[in-house]
Amino acid sequence: MVGSPAWKALTAASLELVADADSDVVSAEEFEGRWAVRMTQQVRDFTTVWFDVGERTVGFEAYVLPNPPAGHREVYRQLLTRNHRLWRGHFSIDKDGDMFLVGRVSLEEWSARALDEVLGAVYEAVELSFGALLRAGFAKD
Repeated sequence: MVGSPAWKALTAASLELVADADSDVVSAEEFEGRWAVRMTQQVRDFTTVWFDVGERTVGFEAYVLPNPPAGHREVYRQLLTRNHRLWRGHFSIDKDGDMFLVGRVSLEEWSARALDEVLGAVYEAVELSFGALLRAGFAKD
């Protein structure tokens, strides 16, 4: 919820990361009641993590890839295998088959450190999975 203590903590901590020259976070802003944090990546240009502050949790999601035209079995196998090792979030598929990283943190646990952990987990998961998922679902024969 915009204006809540968790929202204020989220915005303050992410704007500090934008100001830090050593951070991969390049922008942070509110858009239609959600908070967006954009960070650079090695395997692709950017990843945007969207945050929703609720009454009990701070939810987050990051778009990974669209529904692949082929290789669904291998893509889904990789997602499930990677979910086994992930912390702070998990891979998810929406109703259109698009792939996301999603998760929630309780308001009691929410802090600048939790934000850093979420962004680190998303960054690492994208770095370690993006290329393999791309090859499995989007490779040309």
